[in-house]
Amino acid sequence: MLIQKPCFSNKELLDSYMAYNEYYGCEFSAANNILWSEYYETCFTIIEDNLVFCKVENNIPVQMTFPIGKGDKKKAFDAIVSHFKNNNLPFYMYMVEREMFQLIDEWYPGKYQIKYDRDVADYLYEWDTLAYLKGKKLHGKRNHINRFLENYPDYLYEKINESNFEECIKLAEDWDRTNNPDEKELSYETNILTLALKHRDTLGLNGALIRVDDRVVAFTLGESLTKDVYVVHFEKAYADVQGAYPMINREFVRRELRNFKYINREEDMGIPGLRHAKTSYQPIKLIDKGVVTRV
Repeated sequence: MLIQKPCFSNKELLDSYMAYNEYYGCEFSAANNILWSEYYETCFTIIEDNLVFCKVENNIPVQMTFPIGKGDKKKAFDAIVSHFKNNNLPFYMYMVEREMFQLIDEWYPGKYQIKYDRDVADYLYEWDTLAYLKGKKLHGKRNHINRFLENYPDYLYEKINESNFEECIKLAEDWDRTNNPDEKELSYETNILTLALKHRDTLGLNGALIRVDDRVVAFTLGESLTKDVYVVHFEKAYADVQGAYPMINREFVRRELRNFKYINREEDMGIPGLRHAKTSYQPIKLIDKGVVTRV
């Protein structure tokens, strides 16, 4: 079993399997795995012509994901089961979505169980909801945008490109220092975001920014996950610019994502403020993810 680390040199290989992905979890993209591979110690292997991510100890996978690709999923699953058995390891499959577990339970009724983790559930929104913010529950978002338009009627919207991406990096660094004043170094996320901005074309990422008085005050960055779903990986704005967050969110969705039915804005990591913010945008559903073990 060949074990590899997700990296720029094998992105084309990862993409060739991701092209068959029909699941909505934010983790199932080449860019996401390349960017976060060191932090999460992620590797991957190919089993029965399917891509399987894994956590490795002593060059042996001890945790694995549900197979993604054009190959037979049940054969791949059986091979994963055999791997754990042959290495005297307990079966452990992570990042498993409800639809994935339904297949496992159909193949082997009652043999496996799943435990979901609310903190890693992704928020999925309909395009119309984020583009138009209609309804009483989104009244507050519309008010924030109205204040922004009153205060900054001459704002500019720009796609992120070679001439402005460094301004986005500066915003991210400023945001980090403001929100983590006791830290001497920039956070791991900011370093990852910088890498993503610098290599956005190679990674297949795109984004946009809002400029006020020649200053970038908000930006967003993401990618296509499936033909129906776009995933927003990063979004930053200055807190003192009222309405900057809902403005970049709405404008990017309206202008760039019209061809997508759903927008995935990732998980809240159990952070109360982030959970409140993501919930307030009225998601159509949570993409639950959990760990599968033997009963």
